[in-house]
Amino acid sequence: MGDVDVRVGPEPLSFAQVEAVARDGARVALTEESLALVAAAREHIEELSARPTPVYGVSTGFGALATRHIAPELRARLQLNIVRSHAAGSGPEVEREVVRALMLLRLRTLATGRTGVQPVTARTLAALLNAGITPQVFEHGSLGCSGDLAPLAHVALALIGEGSVRDAGGELRPAAEALAEAGIEPVTLGAKEGLALLNGTDGMLGMLVLAIRDLHRLLTAADVAAAMSVEALLGTDRVFAADLQELRPHPGQATSAANLRALLAESEIMESHRGPDCTRVQDAYSLRCAPQVNGAARDTLAHAEMVAGRELVSAVDNPVVLPDGRVESNGNFHGAPVAYVLDFLAVPAADVASMSERRTDRMLDRARSDGLPAFLADDPGVDSGHMIAQYTQAAIVSDLKRLAVPSSADSIPSSAMQEDHVSMGWSAARKLRKAVDGLTQVVAIEILTAARALDLRSPLRPGPATGAVVARLREAVPPPGPDRYLAPEIAAATRLVRDGSLVAAAEAVTGPLS
Repeated sequence: MGDVDVRVGPEPLSFAQVEAVARDGARVALTEESLALVAAAREHIEELSARPTPVYGVSTGFGALATRHIAPELRARLQLNIVRSHAAGSGPEVEREVVRALMLLRLRTLATGRTGVQPVTARTLAALLNAGITPQVFEHGSLGCSGDLAPLAHVALALIGEGSVRDAGGELRPAAEALAEAGIEPVTLGAKEGLALLNGTDGMLGMLVLAIRDLHRLLTAADVAAAMSVEALLGTDRVFAADLQELRPHPGQATSAANLRALLAESEIMESHRGPDCTRVQDAYSLRCAPQVNGAARDTLAHAEMVAGRELVSAVDNPVVLPDGRVESNGNFHGAPVAYVLDFLAVPAADVASMSERRTDRMLDRARSDGLPAFLADDPGVDSGHMIAQYTQAAIVSDLKRLAVPSSADSIPSSAMQEDHVSMGWSAARKLRKAVDGLTQVVAIEILTAARALDLRSPLRPGPATGAVVARLREAVPPPGPDRYLAPEIAAATRLVRDGSLVAAAEAVTGPLS
């Protein structure tokens, strides 16, 4: 477990805090302010529960069964039943980081004092995070309305000591056993608490936040890959000039072009064809328009970040406890705002990858590579070089195009037509995770190929920044030579893209890239 505490209160969490808890095991602590707010809201729920008048979620059934008034002696059973019945997920197990993000974001909503849970319930959820106990959550079960019901129900099931969890060592165990070993007492749910633990967009939001963090790093890596390919293909960098970019003032485009200029600075290879005899003023679109595509992806990411920021401020539950004590039904659990941007991000992920694959293919084609050997092979015909690495890229890009088809344009009615329109935001989030992973691999293969091409331009040397990237890659991947087992080299390059090592190598020369 990490030793960095994340204070959880009514104020929003930052993107970095979500990532720290989800991925790095940072510990959490509820603020005194949040515990006071939770206690005050709980008093309102207890008072309403004692009244004879039905209150949705407190003394009634749920969804299409909301018309039934539940007698006081059945309400404890009601809370257990909603958790048990809604923990109906199926399919592959969801990743630990996603479940931890979901748990943290639900904890933060509880900390707003708008849900009416007992303070002990919030404390217990924090204790599970700090003990490294991760409830077993499954791929299928959420329609993104009323929030991520089934995934959250599996977390709630662990809170009451039922179901299965992964302990801090990753072993799958009964929840009751893992909680007992960690010294955590299971929660006894009171009125409304089952519902409060289930009604939220926390799963889809957690995956959105993690994807945003990944894409910030990945789009910078895509600029690094583009710069290396432009250099390797003897392209021109004149099209990246600031005054040309200012004619179309999209912020992301300006950022990407500035990155390319910094990455290509002082390159012997670029200087070798700047003279009056150079006629290279109209490179192929995959080279010339890299800032336009990578930049548009950045602008889409900025919009998604704005939506995620708003959602991180939100208190999503139904019904909610208002400061004056009213408990009101609402539709804030509908995942549409999050679902849309999850889908939006899958589109540029596919397109950035598509452009990356086209540059890779160009480096392998002797007719278009300006003097490089066919497929960058050591002995073309005897050796195949990077021929099949491009096939791998192409296969991934084809998958990414399918993943770009929106989930949020779909809806399927549920709960006897009470929940007659749903967001499918969880599904959008699940496919975006696959898209981000695919884009990572595609960019890595372009960098792997461009590095080989740059080596083959010797004795001309690449620029200091792109040269530093090649040098860092060469710590894990040998230089050009006869054919060898290529899959481990692709895996190594992918790892170095994913963990930021290759971008860091460039930034050691250029300073921070955006």
